[in-house]
Amino acid sequence: MAFETTVHAAVRRSGRAVLALALAVTLGLGVDARPATADDAPLKKLDFAGSVTWLGQIPILVAIDKGFFKEQGLDVGVQVILNSSDRVRAITAGSVAFSNLGRTAVISEMARGNKSFYYFANVDDSPGNEGCWARAGFASLGDLKGKKIAANASAEITLVGLLKEASMTTKDIELVNLPPNEMVVALANSDVDAACVWRPVLDKLKTAAPDGKMLGTDKDTESFRTFGTMSSPDIMIISKTLVDEDPESARKIAVAVMKGADFATKEPEETARTVAHYFKQPPDAVLAGIKDFKYFGAVGWPDHIKRHTEQMKRLAAYLAEAGKIPATPAVEEWMNVSFIPAP
Repeated sequence: MAFETTVHAAVRRSGRAVLALALAVTLGLGVDARPATADDAPLKKLDFAGSVTWLGQIPILVAIDKGFFKEQGLDVGVQVILNSSDRVRAITAGSVAFSNLGRTAVISEMARGNKSFYYFANVDDSPGNEGCWARAGFASLGDLKGKKIAANASAEITLVGLLKEASMTTKDIELVNLPPNEMVVALANSDVDAACVWRPVLDKLKTAAPDGKMLGTDKDTESFRTFGTMSSPDIMIISKTLVDEDPESARKIAVAVMKGADFATKEPEETARTVAHYFKQPPDAVLAGIKDFKYFGAVGWPDHIKRHTEQMKRLAAYLAEAGKIPATPAVEEWMNVSFIPAP
């Protein structure tokens, strides 16, 4: 009898537990009984190759930290790759899905026949942030005929544009190809007479030769007057394989990136607070830098990319003429905006 009583009590307790569980499910009291939905699907991992030393990367970085990629069902992380050419190679190898990088490197890969990527957008530009600083005693580029001028990458394009304004070419100077971090020491030691580079290294040149003079910036060139851009601004590229085989994921990348660019334009203070940790600078310093940039998102993107395509074609022709690349590529063959939502 005692055994039966114990059994009956256990059954009654079990019944009450089942009833309590059913009630909790009905009322939503701490028990998640939702059926699985698309929102529960795992995020697709598609990494970005970029730099954390250049504020042009901010549209992508803010999109990561504000969750704009997650809104699209993507898990996007940053693979820090400082050299633009190495970023292209990372896409070619399939280790990243997209990147934002200097277009000189992109055009060089085009000239080599690299068909592993498309370009689809320009989201940052900063005319006026690239220029040539000379030591004391040189008042103009004309004064530097036969002298040593250091330049590198896109800043060399700016130098060429400024020389053209002075009716000169690189044949009229001794061009010294130096990495940016070596230019400051070279100028301070008078190993070169002038150097052309982008900010913030450009500001360090002023410290290295405080009595010197700015001989011009990219805003003083014919290229800027024609296109309103830097001499060689950034360009967004994306894996051709991804676009061809998974255009929906490519669309999601474009939506999140452009949302990041629009956010950076509309909310610069919040943007600076959000991304400051990437640059290891206080938000105020990042905000000051942001004010020198323009970010381009969803508004008017078709006309914007058309202008940049024309600029890239002009740049490709120059690079081929100067012997920097083996031939002039048909730049527009690498453009693909089919996955970007219509404005």
